[in-house]
Amino acid sequence: MKHLLFVVLSILFHVTFAQQILPEIERARVIDEILADRFNNLLPGLMDETDIDMWILISREYNEDPVLKTMLPATWLNARRRTILVFFRDQAKDTIHKLAVARYNVGENIESAWDKEKEPNQWKRLVQLIEERNPKKIGLNFSKDFNIADGLVKTDHEEFLQNLPKKYHSKVVSAEQLAVRWIETRTEREMVIYNQLVNITHDIIAEAFSEKVITPGITKTGEVEWWMRQKITDLGLETWFHPTVDVQRTSEDLQGHLYSFSGRPDDMVILPGDLLHCDMGITYLRLNTDCQELAYVLKPQETQAPDFLQKAFKEGNRVQDFLTKNMIKGRTGNEILAKSLADAKAVGLRPAIYTHPLGLYGHSAGTTIGMWDAQGGVQKDDGENYPLNYDTVYAIELNTTVTIPEWKRDIRIMLEEAGFYGENGFRYVNGRQTEFLLIPRVKPHKSN
Repeated sequence: MKHLLFVVLSILFHVTFAQQILPEIERARVIDEILADRFNNLLPGLMDETDIDMWILISREYNEDPVLKTMLPATWLNARRRTILVFFRDQAKDTIHKLAVARYNVGENIESAWDKEKEPNQWKRLVQLIEERNPKKIGLNFSKDFNIADGLVKTDHEEFLQNLPKKYHSKVVSAEQLAVRWIETRTEREMVIYNQLVNITHDIIAEAFSEKVITPGITKTGEVEWWMRQKITDLGLETWFHPTVDVQRTSEDLQGHLYSFSGRPDDMVILPGDLLHCDMGITYLRLNTDCQELAYVLKPQETQAPDFLQKAFKEGNRVQDFLTKNMIKGRTGNEILAKSLADAKAVGLRPAIYTHPLGLYGHSAGTTIGMWDAQGGVQKDDGENYPLNYDTVYAIELNTTVTIPEWKRDIRIMLEEAGFYGENGFRYVNGRQTEFLLIPRVKPHKSN
């Protein structure tokens, strides 16, 4: 009977989620509409800003450039044969040409510019398009510091240069800055959608960290992880990493860093009095979330987490506040990191900050604000030189170490929430956790 009740509750909860999640045909429409907006209204300004008037992206099927993959229409799950995209910006005429050196249009946004019967050689046709437009700079996706902007493979690069007339070679430059700006910049419509993505993510965590899924003394952390993974699949969504759930409790020593998986037991039985932490994210409408939340498993007669844990939680929120107030346009990731750590330490906190860009990829391109193993700053351009820009989203990921005398040990308050940085400053995309989820949920007492 209990099992039947659980099944019914799961079905009802699934229906609630399903009302927020579009069927595939509607997803395709939204994705293509967003792409059209990005190509027509965002890309011209980015090309002007980075001073590249021709951007060429080259990929072969199943070995796609990460940037090109974000430009394919909803019905294209991969490139086809060799796909070459050409974007030409004429700033004087305020136009942008969106062309494909391919046998057919790439969706409704990019027009085919190759008739193979007239010119059988794809490379020669590409050169013709270049010569017709005579660009000042030709941007290609190669980059030392940004993996996502380094999608041009060696063979395609070599063939391109072999076919490109020598007079144009001096015009070839890295499109790193343009590629990163394309990946990191969010449009107004994307931000409306992002709010829904984060809401769905929070809902999945709330159900996972509840009596619907966890029975103290029986349920193991690995079972909760797989429940999350299955829930995401059942909802018709995807995840870009396997969810994790871990435990801190009075009888356990804090072993290693939270990301040292070799030091974290794979499976622990969840018990009353445990402090639970999870890390999970979803992929939906080509955007990604990344969220860490905390829960407390109530002991008999308890109706809330102990005061000492609640106070520790507030210290995590304080570290968030120090970070987000230091997110100022033009500052590099390393500058933001150093100032935030110094501010937090000045009031006695023991913080670690490892905040990363979030968007079309989970660990996306843009301003990196620390790494868990690089609290002195990162030595790549994304943290050392790359500045914070408007209209960007970040996983505000960090922790603070707190001594708990009652447990005779230190714990870590580990938090992660999606945040948006725009012209009006910083805001959380869909709020942030400020108190523990409780297992089980506390219900009002009913008197006879």
